[in-house]
Amino acid sequence: MNLAVDFGNTRIKAALFEDGKILKDKIYTHVNELMSDASFYSQAKNIVVASVVEDHATFIENQKKNIRVLLFKNDTLIPLKNLYQSGGTLGSDRLAASIGSFSLYPNQNVLTIDAGTCIKYNFVNSNNEFIGGAISPGISMRLRAMHHYTQKLPELNPDYNYEKLTGGNTTESILSGAMLGAASEIDEFISRYRLSFENLVVVISGGDSEYLCKQLKNRIFAHPNIVLHGLNSILNYNLEK
Repeated sequence: MNLAVDFGNTRIKAALFEDGKILKDKIYTHVNELMSDASFYSQAKNIVVASVVEDHATFIENQKKNIRVLLFKNDTLIPLKNLYQSGGTLGSDRLAASIGSFSLYPNQNVLTIDAGTCIKYNFVNSNNEFIGGAISPGISMRLRAMHHYTQKLPELNPDYNYEKLTGGNTTESILSGAMLGAASEIDEFISRYRLSFENLVVVISGGDSEYLCKQLKNRIFAHPNIVLHGLNSILNYNLEK
């Protein structure tokens, strides 16, 4: 049994895998919550960790004494050819998400969209080559930025029931710009990719993906745990090697 752990900017996501399928997944807000949940992670025989923060070090140090732990880094073996020009700055979550999509849709043009703290667009072509993509602010970041960089706009939380295009007051106008604006951005990115790449498969994941999926006009596949699937594929690939 494998354990995949993704240390993100706002949450820690973990899942137990057997034969490529998720048996159970959990979300934590702090590394201490994960550390105290030994009944969950102690079932694993192998662990893979990806992180865009520093909190992962404590967990790895605690685990590697008793079990094989793979920290996904720039030099980790992967089942894709990485053509990203600045590999040293490529977030592990971006590459893991693309590998998760690759495991589901090999030999195809695949755009993977991870809608979390940032909205990350990651493209793998039909030759199974990771090319790169784009990064933009996520919904919560857009809302916080409008408050931070102005004197009068209030700080709002995302409203995942919001659908009005034309806001009738300041609160609605901010939500329309941030939430429907994010959906419109994603739709435009997908449309532009489809002009350049035939038979494009689009995969969306991340904390805001459920809301965004309802707003998108383009056809997409929702895979909420695509990063964890990618990490499990990376772990299995390295175990085989």
